[in-house]
Amino acid sequence: MNKIKNSLNKNTITDLMATLTEKDYNPIYAETLEDAKEIILNLIPFHSSIALGGSVTINQLDLINTFRDGEYHLFDRYNQPDWPSTLQCMRDGLLADYFLTSTNAISKNGELIQTDSGGNRVASLLWGPENVIVVCGINKLVDTWQDGMNRIKEFVGPLNSKRINHKTPCNISGVCEDCQTKQRICNFTSIIKSGKRVGNPITIIIINEEVGY
Repeated sequence: MNKIKNSLNKNTITDLMATLTEKDYNPIYAETLEDAKEIILNLIPFHSSIALGGSVTINQLDLINTFRDGEYHLFDRYNQPDWPSTLQCMRDGLLADYFLTSTNAISKNGELIQTDSGGNRVASLLWGPENVIVVCGINKLVDTWQDGMNRIKEFVGPLNSKRINHKTPCNISGVCEDCQTKQRICNFTSIIKSGKRVGNPITIIIINEEVGY
């Protein structure tokens, strides 16, 4: 990344982190994806139980195989024999010590905006796991929560529908059509305005790189 752009992005992240602190989040700066990975491993003690939200960012962190070894207990949604077992695994993950996920956007006012097809990520962010860690690239920072919603509608929703091959109009057209299909990608949306929750405050790791969708 251009050094000047990197420096300007860091200033943007620093300003946002001050706002997030005021809103009772626990923000952490990461220069690179690899730095974020190291931070996460330092935050999660051995033998903790871990659940994951479906996320390109989390996949890019390349931590799943680490969590699968004997030092952790992973609610492994990606390694189940069938869909009913996958659903049960995600339900069980609501009792995890740590929930690791990303978000679709963070506003300058410290709002986290995310939408789900099934709702497990939205649910776990709000309630259940004792600790929540959100990892976010610089590309997901927006001015307002309305801009976050537009980002989901115009960009994230169609891309994710294509990624997981949901049979939706936006998978083909690349444009949100507010469909009512069975595999609709944007059924459940939350806007989190404070890091306070039952359990520990939400930790947000902001990476000074473009990561995920």
